[in-house]
Amino acid sequence: MSLGHEKLDVYRLSLGYVAWVFQQANTLNGIHRSARDQWLRASQSIPLNIAEGNGKTADADRRRYFEIARGSAMECAAIQDVLVVGQALGEAESESRKHELNRMAVMLSRLAGRGYPVGEQPAEYRCGEEDGEPELDCDCDPDFDFDPDRDFDVKRLKSHPGGGSNSIPS
Repeated sequence: MSLGHEKLDVYRLSLGYVAWVFQQANTLNGIHRSARDQWLRASQSIPLNIAEGNGKTADADRRRYFEIARGSAMECAAIQDVLVVGQALGEAESESRKHELNRMAVMLSRLAGRGYPVGEQPAEYRCGEEDGEPELDCDCDPDFDFDPDRDFDVKRLKSHPGGGSNSIPS
């Protein structure tokens, strides 16, 4: 008998990752002990949350568990970075496994986003007098005097006493 989560590619991929983490964890001790323990917890969280999320019937619950699993995958990538910096994990091997983590993250994002379109409502941007409001200065030129009736004029700036690039017309 096969349960629903066992059919998911991301679940099977995450189990392979957890197996690799267990192998690596056997070589980590001493100063790397805390990173090892956190890595074991985070890696196991990926398939456990996938399984739990896949068992939920409410879309919001499913999405929440898949997002937690995705976050755990990102945490594992960060732990690998820490272990590379601490010279407890080879950079090439870490990069190879990060590709797997990225693949899992993409799959989990798609699972979490199922049925939830992302977008924004169209908005109308208007300029000018509307609904009794005073007219706004909507042109794109700089208006240093904050006077909507008088636009910034470079000629006037240069002819202004003491004019130059830092002068403001009166």
